[in-house]
Amino acid sequence: MNMKVNIAGVELKNPVTVASGTFGSGMEYGEFVDLNRLGAVTTKGVAVKPWEGNPTPRIAETYGGMLNAIGLQNPGMDVFVKRDIPFLKQYDIKIIVNVCGHTEQEYCEAVERLSEEPADLLEINISCPNVKHGGIAFGQDPKQVEHITAQLKKVAKQPLIMKLSPNVTDITEMAKAAEAGGADALSLINTLTGMKVDVMRRTFAVANKTGGLSGPAIKPVAVRMVYQTANAVSLPIIGMGGIANAEDALEFLMAGATAVAVGTANFHNPYATMEILDGLEAYMKQHGVEDINELIGCVE
Repeated sequence: MNMKVNIAGVELKNPVTVASGTFGSGMEYGEFVDLNRLGAVTTKGVAVKPWEGNPTPRIAETYGGMLNAIGLQNPGMDVFVKRDIPFLKQYDIKIIVNVCGHTEQEYCEAVERLSEEPADLLEINISCPNVKHGGIAFGQDPKQVEHITAQLKKVAKQPLIMKLSPNVTDITEMAKAAEAGGADALSLINTLTGMKVDVMRRTFAVANKTGGLSGPAIKPVAVRMVYQTANAVSLPIIGMGGIANAEDALEFLMAGATAVAVGTANFHNPYATMEILDGLEAYMKQHGVEDINELIGCVE
């Protein structure tokens, strides 16, 4: 039974990774998860210099999910390269490094720094606000998506996965722009913008007012966007958004994703990725599927 999948020339032993920001670099999960079983670990977003993140409170539970306004807090590239990459290199897994930045230059510097490191793939978080262009996220304007992708391709040694924001009118427009810029793969979806009011305190539940909505509540939106994107471009897709069990993962694969990333589920069930892997194997045995690639995009 073959579980291997290929993302932009990088072979993963199976299609299961984790969503950036929900798993650190795996250090916190070592006692729950056999990291060697994962297809890849996707790290929390890293920038050239440390980011403080947003003021607290910055997480709130919602029906069927959660809001987060962490603000991409991270220790910066120096700490990441010394601490996180050596930790991950102990394991037989592919390393996907998530990169963030406030400006095109910051993204390019981060990608250049990582070109010397043993990372297998780079996932570019283009949901960051572009401080030079009035704060609109890089990923909400197709021209900017194409431009930033093309600029990063010039300096990148590893294949680039562009992580698309769902907070747009037409996800396929953004996917086509990334493809035109030379992207090697896509990740989708990032979180949906949401808000919660704390009625007892008569104020916003997170200090930032808005946050990113993740968890089971967004899964039908994510599956729809993966399906549309898979039919609009010819790039491999890592699908994510509310995946909590093997059935969820299978929906994404059948809709056209080559791999899946498990995010919010890790918080309430640290064993989620292992259970999903077991469930995928069980499904394949039960249905006589010899190669998981048979399932990818099988719904027309």
